[in-house]
Amino acid sequence: MIYPSLDVLVTKVDSKYTLVVLAAKRAREIMDGAASLVESKSNKQVTIALEEVAQDKISYERTKSGIK
Repeated sequence: MIYPSLDVLVTKVDSKYTLVVLAAKRAREIMDGAASLVESKSNKQVTIALEEVAQDKISYERTKSGIK
């Protein structure tokens, strides 16, 4: 089973597309050396980013030019 579940993740954002952009941006930050905000068994940056979204550790702001 995939953790965190897509059902849980979609409730944290306004759309699946927002979730993809948010996770991708956060994964890039982690790859560039940012500290993880959650304890994770995984060493994959995208999984860590999705776990942060599921645990409400990161948020987003929608602007005219995109997601911040």
